[in-house]
Amino acid sequence: MTTVLITGASGGIGTAIATCMAGQDNRLILHAHRNPERAQSLAETVRSQGGQAEVVVFDICDRSATHAAIAGILAQGPVDVLVNNAGIHADAVFPAMSEEQWHSVIDVSLHGFFNVTQPLIMPMVRQRRGRIITISSIAGVTGSRGQANYAAAKGGLHAASKSLAIELASRHVTVNVVAPGIIETSMSAGYFDKETVDRLIPMKRTGKPEEVAALVAFLASDSAAYITGQVISINGGII
Repeated sequence: MTTVLITGASGGIGTAIATCMAGQDNRLILHAHRNPERAQSLAETVRSQGGQAEVVVFDICDRSATHAAIAGILAQGPVDVLVNNAGIHADAVFPAMSEEQWHSVIDVSLHGFFNVTQPLIMPMVRQRRGRIITISSIAGVTGSRGQANYAAAKGGLHAASKSLAIELASRHVTVNVVAPGIIETSMSAGYFDKETVDRLIPMKRTGKPEEVAALVAFLASDSAAYITGQVISINGGII
């Protein structure tokens, strides 16, 4: 049995990842903060289809609360696969960006990554097996107007993941980043009309959460044991 922790599991991509990985002899731990009801509904769906799923609710920006929740999870055994999916937007052009907008996005993406990932590493190292997969964004690769905070946070995750991959490679723990482009989720709804999609994306369509989930599931598998330290884009050919 493989234990998989997915942060931000109540969102569109998180839900797709959980659904994709539910039927692979995995025990899913679905994290939520602001939308625990959605995570509970997802867990019930997984269980109704014969899978194993439970929900944990905590604020990944709160280090004490996160460590307490992680300690409870680890009491049942190591987490084999961590999917850092939690993230938020707070968009504004940089001259008009508030301090709160800057810090809130950085806190969730970067501090949340640190708070969740760090206590899970040594159990992975001791068992000499683990997967750490972080969901980023094309904004962290190319930049994005009105998203300096978001791009900075995601770019920081790229650098942190590459460094962590080097530290953990000899222990058979892989660390990779998936950087989606424009994906059909509630977060992106209304941002891009068809004309914009046709102009920006060579494939002339937005991506599906299930396509991101399939890549995450592959990186979590034994078949991806030699892939680490990579930022893998999934964006329909934008770059």
